[in-house]
Amino acid sequence: MRIIAGVAKGRILGAVAGATRPTSDRAREGLFSSLTSEFGTFEGLHVLDLFGGSGAIGLESLSRGATSVHIVEKDEEAQKTIDNNFEIVKKSNPSGKFHLFGMSAERFLKDAPKDKYHLVYIDPPYDFSNQAVEDVLSALHDYEFLSSDAFVAVERTTRGAQFIWPDAYVPARERKYGQATIYYANYQP
Repeated sequence: MRIIAGVAKGRILGAVAGATRPTSDRAREGLFSSLTSEFGTFEGLHVLDLFGGSGAIGLESLSRGATSVHIVEKDEEAQKTIDNNFEIVKKSNPSGKFHLFGMSAERFLKDAPKDKYHLVYIDPPYDFSNQAVEDVLSALHDYEFLSSDAFVAVERTTRGAQFIWPDAYVPARERKYGQATIYYANYQP
């Protein structure tokens, strides 16, 4: 797994053994292509990566110039991997700030400081129910984590039924990458 672009381009990141299902290189490239067409640049963006895994999505955003990146991950081995991967990216002197929250996404949404995010990436385990995904999306809205122009991406298994976007979200598109599908929506409170 490599950083695709930005100040840390080409840096090799570690993966979490067995504990997570990393987003494939193809899906990550597709995701960042979509995000670049949505935002143009990552400069000035506040990014939230829920269910961080190896931290590759958040750290890619940091490499590309995001102002702040918050990654949420409850698994201790994954947290160690994220810390190690941040040290790799940090050597390239990214300009943004980084913080790892070692807790569940649900706890983060109830207890964390209410920052406003422009981009939220949600990639829970595939056995995480659609109802739970919908609850996370509702909590992002209810607890006012989203900027008025936020963009949300949710990765799910291609084989499963699609979740339902809550009312505050306008579905934008979906892209299939083998076993994964990434669903995108604009936030419109």
